[in-house]
Amino acid sequence: MFGRRRKRKEDPEEAVGTTSDEGTKDEGGQDGDEERRVKLEPAPRPDGPWDLSEVPGSPSEGRVDLGGLFVPGVQGMELRVEVAGDAIVAATVVVKDSAIQLQAFAAPRREGIWGEVREEIASGITQQGGVIDEIEGPLGWELRARVPVQLPDGKRGMQVVRFVGVDGPRWFLRGVISGQGAVQPQAAGLLEQIFRDTVVVRGDSPMAPRDPIVLKLPQDAQMVPDGVKQEKADEGGTQVSRFAGGLDKLRRGPEISEVR
Repeated sequence: MFGRRRKRKEDPEEAVGTTSDEGTKDEGGQDGDEERRVKLEPAPRPDGPWDLSEVPGSPSEGRVDLGGLFVPGVQGMELRVEVAGDAIVAATVVVKDSAIQLQAFAAPRREGIWGEVREEIASGITQQGGVIDEIEGPLGWELRARVPVQLPDGKRGMQVVRFVGVDGPRWFLRGVISGQGAVQPQAAGLLEQIFRDTVVVRGDSPMAPRDPIVLKLPQDAQMVPDGVKQEKADEGGTQVSRFAGGLDKLRRGPEISEVR
């Protein structure tokens, strides 16, 4: 299901329940420990993403306030929102020919869920005929996937997508990087920095693990349907946001849902 997992150089032996250097094997000769993961507490996040309690001053400084997320604003970016029913559950930042979708979920207080979520995403993609590699990237452990898609000419092709994630205090933030940022490291740097500098607002209300943290539109934003280009804002709404970095427009875009 996975590409073989690289170990961190500083990590001790990761096998669980082994009695020798060779580890345990199942009846088919496969490493029994290869598919097992230990549920660990969220790792430290010295470079972000941030919990609201960790941000000095106002989290809206240089960020777009989406309620459950404060998303960094950068020059020339386009921000799209993804809607499930009547709720906004994700935001996608588009910069040139690259994009990152950001989605936050509730999580257990003392247990990270990113390892488990990676397994589920990988299983769903491989069942569809895709290919998954699990590697340690700039944002920690991530999945690099080649997902089957239908091309504009009707033929079948493969799209490269990166799934990144970080466990925080009672929340989990997932990013889906697509476009050139998924295949060219030099194009991914800005998207990775946006992910790191995002602030998650979990709130104190009880939530079941994996419930999406609902977002909202900024007060001075307006929805621009896909395929509609507005040269200027209508009365009562602003198309160019006042947030730092200059936001071109807020749009409702296609949802990139988690593959199960």
